[in-house]
Parts: sequence; C-alpha cells; structure tokens
Amino acid sequence: MPEPTLLAVIDMQNVFAEADSPWRTPKFADVVAPVRRLATTFGTTTVFTRFVAPAEPAGSWRAYYAQWPFALQPPDAQLWEVVPELADLADRTVSAPTFSKWSQLAALLEPGGRLVLCGVSTDCCVLSTALEAADAGAEVVVIEEACAGLDDNTHTKALEIMDLYAPLVRVVSLDEGLALARPGS
Repeated sequence: MPEPTLLAVIDMQNVFAEADSPWRTPKFADVVAPVRRLATTFGTTTVFTRFVAPAEPAGSWRAYYAQWPFALQPPDAQLWEVVPELADLADRTVSAPTFSKWSQLAALLEPGGRLVLCGVSTDCCVLSTALEAADAGAEVVVIEEACAGLDDNTHTKALEIMDLYAPLVRVVSLDEGLALARPGS
C-alpha cells in the first residue's frame, strides 16, 4: 500500500563509502548517523535505494561506463551493498541503473505524497531523484545534514539549486525532517 510520506535513503552503498573507491564521497561517514536516525524514526516508511550497473550499458551510459569500467559488476556485487552501518535498517530496498530513483519510488508513495530524501550524493542521485519526483507532483523534502556531495562546493550548489524549486522541493534541517515522521506533520 502506498505511503503518504516516504523516507528514501539514496545510495548509501559501499561504492560511495570505501576509501579506495573511485566514486568515494568524502563526507559519507559524516551522514551515516543522521541517516540512521532518520531511518529509525521513519521505520517502516523507509526505503533504501541502490545504484547498480546495467547488464549492458546503452546510449550515453556506454561512454559513462567506458570511463568507469570498474563499476560494471552484477547487482549482487559487494560494492553495491548498503554499508554495514545501515544494512540492518535496509529491509525495503529498490535498485536502479539510473541516477534518479523516482521510477522505483513512485509506486511506494501515494499520489501527491511527500518524499523525504537523504543520502549520497547530493549533487547527483539525490538531485536527480528530487527534481524528477517534484516534476511528477510529489512534495519533496531534502534533509541537508543527511546528504553528502562529491565535495563541499558541489553539495552546497546542489542544495541551492533544489531550494530554487520551492515550494516543490524544500531543503530542511535534520530536526525538521525528523518531525515529518510524525502522523499529521
């Protein structure tokens, strides 16, 4: 049954956390605790997303994976797993070979419902998901302290860009985001 409010934890995976990964998000570790707090508070209305490589890249993805061939691994590869610090909360997980996860999340949210986003990276998968969801009519809320970007500059710019979409997309504090888990908020 679709939820009126859904917390989507975007791509908190090994490939973005590990120090030797070419896709490492430098402040990944800084957002694990806020993400855990959100997922615990939202409980069963939480879904984790995973970015995975396609079996066969097509279109512009061919050039992308030519640049990043290490990532052409099957969906069950260790690099695509949710990090151990959050894996116990990832009972509900959806995967996609795209930056935006809206196509996978749309069926889990009531029409016109609220999608709360956190995770990585602010300047790629969080941004892509937020904008596509807002275009589809979902109310989108991004939790600033629970997102990390490729660097501080692009993280800040991505938040500023999403904030330009207000009231379709709102960027809020962790405390404001936690309050959204309460019925009627």
